[in-house]
This record gives sequence, C-alpha cells and structure tokens, in this order.
Amino acid sequence: MKRWSITLLACLALAALTACREGGPHMAAGADGAGPDAARIESVAMAASQQGNAEAEQRLRSWAARGMPVAQRELGILYRARPGQQEEAMRLLEQAARSGDAQAAFHLAEAYRGIANGTNPAAAPQAGADGIRAASMASTAGASAPAAAISNGSSPGALAWRWYLAAAEKKHAKAALMLGLLARNGEGVPRDAARSARWLEAASELGNAHAMFLLSYAYREGQGVPRDAARAQHWLEESAEHEYPPALQELAMAVADSDAERAGHLLKEAHEHRRNNWNRF
Repeated sequence: MKRWSITLLACLALAALTACREGGPHMAAGADGAGPDAARIESVAMAASQQGNAEAEQRLRSWAARGMPVAQRELGILYRARPGQQEEAMRLLEQAARSGDAQAAFHLAEAYRGIANGTNPAAAPQAGADGIRAASMASTAGASAPAAAISNGSSPGALAWRWYLAAAEKKHAKAALMLGLLARNGEGVPRDAARSARWLEAASELGNAHAMFLLSYAYREGQGVPRDAARAQHWLEESAEHEYPPALQELAMAVADSDAERAGHLLKEAHEHRRNNWNRF
C-alpha cells in the first residue's frame, strides 16, 4: 500500500511539472475546454514580441489557426510591425474583430487610418488594375480581405471609422476618443462638431483623460454643445485628476492668480507625468 502511495505521489508531481512546462495556471482552458485563456495567450504574445521567442510565436500561430480571436489579434499586432506581413496582420485582426474582439477592431481601425494618412502604405493594395486584380484574387483565396475591401470602393478612412465604431460600441474608451477626433477633423466622415462631442462624452464617461480634456474645451467654446463653464471646469478637473499633463498645465494657469501654491504643484505634476508617462495617453 505504501508503494502505491509513493507511485501516486510521483505521478501527481510529474503531472504538475508538465503543467508548469506547458504554461502553468494560465494554461487553463476556455469555457469550451478547447484551449488556453486570454491571459495565457497574451503572455505568450508578449514573449514573442518583446523577447523574439520563436517558440512562443509558433504557439501563437497555432492558436490563431485554431480560430482563437485573442491569438489572431495578438499575432496580427505582432505582424503589423513587420514589413511584408502587414496585409496578413490586417486579415488576422479582421478575423478577430468579426468575432467580437474590441481590441482587434481598434488595431484594425488604426491600421486603416494609417493607410488613409499615408503612414502605413505597406498595408494598402498596389495601385492600378494589376494591384486591384491581385487583391481580389487574394481575397477569393481568403488571404486578403482588407485589401479587397479597399479595392471594392471602401475608402481607408471610412473603414477606419467603421472599426473604431465597432470597438467603441463594446466600450473601448480609446476607440470612442478616436471617433470624437475623426468627427471633429472630418476624417472618414464629414465634419460634425455635435457628433464629435457625443463621442468625446462617451470616451470621457469610460475614463479617457484625453477625451475629458477635449470635452472640457468643447463646453468652454460651445463646439457641438452649448457653452457651459461649469461642465467645462468639471471635465478639466476630471482630466487633471486622471493625471493628463495638458489638463494639469491648463488648470495650473487657471488657478495661478487665486492659488499660486496649487498652481506650482500642478505644474510640477504635469512635468513629471509628461516625462514619465509620455506614451500613456
């Protein structure tokens, strides 16, 4: 009996060791028991992108091929940074976005906006009849749906709006911010100050400090909303509370005459956050 107990303990230890090698607790299967959870996939994606881990990238490809939206999204993000793989990146992002992944929809929108602005030309289909024909053929083969969408008449700007909208409707704060900016600037849609303000308000309610700052300005100037000094001040204070450097700086200027000490603290905080969190917003 003792020998059986030792054997059982050894088997359990071996199973635990195997689980650790396969990815530890994050390897827990999803609801259908078919694969790793989102946290595990994102952890492997981080190893692939930040460490150049080829084994991690291969695992990501395997999961994406099995139709896992988070893996498709993370592989698409990885490919976006590589020349020659951006069309495949957009295909993967669109697959994930169509499965309801808000982050994938946001990144797909960013890619289309890059094409519209000329900052992501490698992802656009080739110009001319040959390029359009090639894009259509690739789409038929299931490999180039984004390029086909452009060649079929949808502008990159309109596609960017479409996918930002898909993400924003799933409560993606930065996508809502981008809709506000696009409507304000007339990118992909006609200029519309009221529409811009609505999306800035949505993004602000979701906690985006940049949107709060822009919404404060809209209320102060009456851009798309009635002028409202109290609402303008509210959103400026909220943006500063979320440590957005321009809001901290503007608030410091607003209180400089009445509270020099607070103004000094705000300016110092703005400087620190601008230096330490330059890519946060």
